[in-house]
Amino acid sequence: MKPELKLILFLFFSLLVLNSSTAQKSNSLEAKAARIHQSAFTVDSHTDTPLNFLNKSYDISKDNSKTISRSCVDFPRMRAGGLDAAFFAVFIGQGPRTAEGNAKAKAKAETIFDSIYATVTRNNDISGIATSQAEAMKLVKQKKSVVFIGVENGYPIGNDLSNVKHFYNRGARYITLCHTKNNDICTSSTDTANKTGLSDFGKQVVREMNRLGMMVDVSHVSDQSFYDILKLSKAPVLASHSCARALCDNPRNLTDDMLRALAANNGVVQMCILSDYVKKPLPNPVRDSLRQSIRKKYHNFQDLTDEQWEIAITEFHSFDDKFPQQLATVQDVINHIDHMVKIAGIDHVGIGTDFDGGGGVDGCKDVSQMGNITLELVKRGYCEKDIEKIWGGNLMRVLRDVEKGSGS
Repeated sequence: MKPELKLILFLFFSLLVLNSSTAQKSNSLEAKAARIHQSAFTVDSHTDTPLNFLNKSYDISKDNSKTISRSCVDFPRMRAGGLDAAFFAVFIGQGPRTAEGNAKAKAKAETIFDSIYATVTRNNDISGIATSQAEAMKLVKQKKSVVFIGVENGYPIGNDLSNVKHFYNRGARYITLCHTKNNDICTSSTDTANKTGLSDFGKQVVREMNRLGMMVDVSHVSDQSFYDILKLSKAPVLASHSCARALCDNPRNLTDDMLRALAANNGVVQMCILSDYVKKPLPNPVRDSLRQSIRKKYHNFQDLTDEQWEIAITEFHSFDDKFPQQLATVQDVINHIDHMVKIAGIDHVGIGTDFDGGGGVDGCKDVSQMGNITLELVKRGYCEKDIEKIWGGNLMRVLRDVEKGSGS
């Protein structure tokens, strides 16, 4: 046999062996990730799934991926994606800071609470509502999907401190103190005037949440509000859906100093997978202009009826297919988690997708693809214990610590 042919055959068989070895390694990692994902207690700390309850075509007991393109969460896909529990947000957009506005906000919140309970009750053979880890684990043993409740935006509290306990009694275990605009509790990270921080009434709210054993959520708050809250709170705090500002310079994200302060507070930051917060979006002037016109038309989606909201959101997303956004990836998400772990430590990082509120990246566009996050964590060298912490252990530890500190 000619030397040249021998060399070619050698290279050919070497390539076969290399490919086989790579495939075996890949299969081994996938099998390991699947096993870890299946055994871990997995919790998503923030979804806006109740917004879908306004859509008459939506049925949480069925897979809605083929019928409602932007739907991310339902019970079949939670099971398919190995997600045990999700916090459903009672989301209230910021409206007028008046007695009438506060009353409307509280009434809207009550309607959303009612809809969550009604939805879970209709599907009590496959789901249940939990207010503690112990209750959640009982539901998991019954092979049911777990629903926790959080209030996104303290606006429906108005100026009445008793509403904090009212929402706690209704099952909410955290309140995101504000949303995209300032309210009577604190200033927002995305409002133009956001230097004030926590108000005197906001200080009362934080103390009352500590007393009740309710997690204070600092996602969306301004930097000054963040530090005011951490200075005041006697319990660990939660950032239910935030990213690292060092990797994506967005005011919604946390700086390294904020991550360190959160760790010193023994709190947890839950990695958000809304693409714009993960990776700075590429310019798309036409799409951005069209979306801005819809926001202006519907007053930034504030103070809308259910019917107006459904029409507005349909119009807002009508450009998605024609002007698709280039999404961040699962790898980009794990880059943030790597950074957060490096700065804050492994005991202070979790996952809060913001599904059904804009969350979703390439490789994890809905809850059925949650396992891809675990796979990438395994590829990065995270051990099973650390993955369990990220997927729910850290969040549940904060919930327990907050519960223990109640009553003081």
